[in-house]
Amino acid sequence: MSNVNVARGENVVLHEVSLRIATGEHVAILGPNGCGKSTLIKTITCQCYPIVTPETELLLLGRKRWDVSQLRSHLGVVSAELPGERTPVTPGLDAVVAGFFSASTLWPNLQVTPEMREHAQEALHLMMAEHLAGKLVGEMSAGEQRRIMIARALVHQPEMLLLDEPSNALDLAAQRELREALRRVARQGVGIVMVTHHLADIIPEIDRVILMREGRIFADGPKRELITAEALRALFGVEVSLVEREGSWHSW
Repeated sequence: MSNVNVARGENVVLHEVSLRIATGEHVAILGPNGCGKSTLIKTITCQCYPIVTPETELLLLGRKRWDVSQLRSHLGVVSAELPGERTPVTPGLDAVVAGFFSASTLWPNLQVTPEMREHAQEALHLMMAEHLAGKLVGEMSAGEQRRIMIARALVHQPEMLLLDEPSNALDLAAQRELREALRRVARQGVGIVMVTHHLADIIPEIDRVILMREGRIFADGPKRELITAEALRALFGVEVSLVEREGSWHSW
């Protein structure tokens, strides 16, 4: 991105964002609510588009234009919400296979191949969620549903996984399971771009942090340089105390 401005309705949400993220990189985008983090992710996934100016440039994997359905095979997008009203009554394995079609369930007209089911089983295995294959998504806990949604995003074997506030609405046990699952994904060589305002979501494999405030890039650099009490105090506008444990940070 170079000089990217994005409006949502009548309001400009992103201001002059210039940013480069390498394929396979592990990045956290950190900032307070309403700072434009989610809009940045939606711009990367072509759900939002920049205001056109002579200075604006946006390239995704070297291309200016994408068919969104084709882009999904390169960028796995994990939303906190289920993809449709039929998903809750869909078994876990079918919900993951439906990710090939960006569908809420396996509709009768969809042509599912044995290879697709094999990839879906592999994604469930990576999430340690094979036991959820036959369970209806609507009967799963929030943490189980989140693992199914990540597996859906992984069935294409994408280069990058994009997550928007992945630990929201999860209890402590589910948060830990999620972070362990994301560490396995990162170690498989899949890139991660994670939007969060929870420091604990920034797993040890993430080594770069982008701080956002009021729709602008506030700071961008190595995690150990930016996860400091001083930087977070300036970002969130409150006093912050930090403790690090086994490569993860916690604040209060």
